[in-house]
Amino acid sequence: MLSQGGSKLASGVPSTHFGGHMRQGLDTWQVKAACRGPQASAFFPPSHAERKEEKAARELRAKEICHQCHVRGDCLEYAIRIREPHGIWGGLNEVERKLVLDRRAS
Repeated sequence: MLSQGGSKLASGVPSTHFGGHMRQGLDTWQVKAACRGPQASAFFPPSHAERKEEKAARELRAKEICHQCHVRGDCLEYAIRIREPHGIWGGLNEVERKLVLDRRAS
């Protein structure tokens, strides 16, 4: 999922956080991501408090979109590489991504 922390530069070109640095433009996989568009809100928690059942339903919706995405692997690797602390990326939430990182470290 594209980071909510991304912004648009003065040129109107989207920028994304990449390796702790702002980077202009999108990686090729991001342009092809199934999460782009109106369903993007399912990938991150809302600004208000979210009940456990609501979170589970929202994450399930996001993961269903991910499982149909052709760039899911690239998305997951990106999120793991930058240690993305929020949202659904590559079909995994932040806790699941941490488990992947822990397994890779051992």
